[in-house]
Amino acid sequence: MTPDLILHNATLYSPGPVPVSKTSSAGPNQSSPVTALATAGNRITALGDDNTLLAMAGPHTRVLNLDQHLVLPGFIDTHFHFYEWAVNLSNIDFARTRDFAGMESVIREKAALLGPGHWILGQGFNESDWPENRIPDRLDLDLAAPDNPVCIWRCDLHLAVANSMALSLAGIDSTTPDPPDGVIVRDGTGMPTGVLKEMAPNMIRNVVPALTFDQLLENLEKAMARAHAMGLTGIHDIRLMGGEEGAVALRAWQALHAGDRLALRCHVTLPGEMTRQAIDLGLCTGFGDDLLRIGHLKFFSDGGMGARTAWMTAPYLDAACGMPLTPIHEIEQAVVQADAAGLSCMVHAVGDRAVHEVLSVFARVEALNQSVCRIPHRMEHAQMILPRDLDTLGRLRHLAVSCQPNNMSLDISMIDQCVKERGRYAYNFKNILETGVPTMFSSDAPVADPNPFSGIFSAVTRRRMDNTPDTGWYPDQCLTVDQAVQGYTLTPAAASGMGNVTGSLTVGKQADLIVTDRNIFTIDSRDIAATRVILTLFNGKIVYEKQ
Repeated sequence: MTPDLILHNATLYSPGPVPVSKTSSAGPNQSSPVTALATAGNRITALGDDNTLLAMAGPHTRVLNLDQHLVLPGFIDTHFHFYEWAVNLSNIDFARTRDFAGMESVIREKAALLGPGHWILGQGFNESDWPENRIPDRLDLDLAAPDNPVCIWRCDLHLAVANSMALSLAGIDSTTPDPPDGVIVRDGTGMPTGVLKEMAPNMIRNVVPALTFDQLLENLEKAMARAHAMGLTGIHDIRLMGGEEGAVALRAWQALHAGDRLALRCHVTLPGEMTRQAIDLGLCTGFGDDLLRIGHLKFFSDGGMGARTAWMTAPYLDAACGMPLTPIHEIEQAVVQADAAGLSCMVHAVGDRAVHEVLSVFARVEALNQSVCRIPHRMEHAQMILPRDLDTLGRLRHLAVSCQPNNMSLDISMIDQCVKERGRYAYNFKNILETGVPTMFSSDAPVADPNPFSGIFSAVTRRRMDNTPDTGWYPDQCLTVDQAVQGYTLTPAAASGMGNVTGSLTVGKQADLIVTDRNIFTIDSRDIAATRVILTLFNGKIVYEKQ
């Protein structure tokens, strides 16, 4: 078959300690260096040396000399709130806000741009890294934008702050009871401070004007283009909340697919509260095609450490032990039912108590030996895990774990403040990987930067984005670059039933690949986060090319 595209003079990656520059298994000459790759249609059709593959070129073949640039499989982000990220593309991103005054300044600028009465929404503030080290309240936001309803989310999305106008529009006052699984923080007089935890911010979401369906599709397409520029060719779109979001997101992905506008491989999860409906409809995890598939049912066992709602074995230094969100017995009942129906489940577990309880659930479900799921169940985050639970994790045979290296970079200061030396049990990537459980990496965006190179940097160096601390935070948990790359490529493909489709540069697999401006295997690890993509190929088509 005549190739559509040939990449040559390249450094090709395959799993191992170094990128491929060894020998080809595809050609007759086993000693030839593997420096070229060919694609036709949507598949990789040949790997080999330059001379062999260049001889395959036809009159319409595009030939690119990569000048030894690194070629990697397209990245797969296995925990990305992509729908949420797309919906909020035009809202404030506080990720680079360095202090309290900076937060107030960007809110004032947004208010001046929009004019009175318009909603101001934002996400990503991290007060634990601000000099002031305090969470804003409604009065702070009132001063910044007195004529606009304002609601801003902390970086972990487990806490939001609303101003007085937003609280009023949502009907939240001193008489409003806490919603199920949510907390309205109040002052000494019983008045809401504006701080809302866990499910309470949904009261604000419910009164924010929604995008039209066409606007949503347009935002999703813009978001896909941004993803391509970061090297993403696959995502697991994770439900942030229940209600109508799950149905709207799935409907939107189907509309893009039907209109030949879907340019990511999407594993779309469903809210756990839809378990009964999903079973009754006969849905199974993995149903769909190579572009769009039904994913896992998503459950929450606890909250987040930043909001002090992650469920802990011992108290925080400045709070109690957090809180379980969905009662464990309810999660177990749903997982048992779903497991027997072919619906895989993923459970959010951040605190060490939540991790212990969730692993116990999966162990009991596995012991029933009733599963017909083709794709493993998952534990999301496993942010704090005690040594005893690593042993349990290693014994499970039908479970994968999705961890977020970039969240670690955000959380270093916060964890040091709220649990001190117990932070040694946080983000134990190496220990988790050594149990043998399939370990996938992801961003949790919009919680953290969705750029996979930032995630690889975090996993390898265990530093913040400013390269502190110099020796890394609990550096015994640092990974190799190869281990981190596999967590974004081969492992997620295999653990989601796509191992024969994508995840590696292999003849016969779909042509999802990226070319980078530097070789992350040979550069100083401190520079990995600065890596940029210069070419992204998805399903055999060039979807991003840096000029």
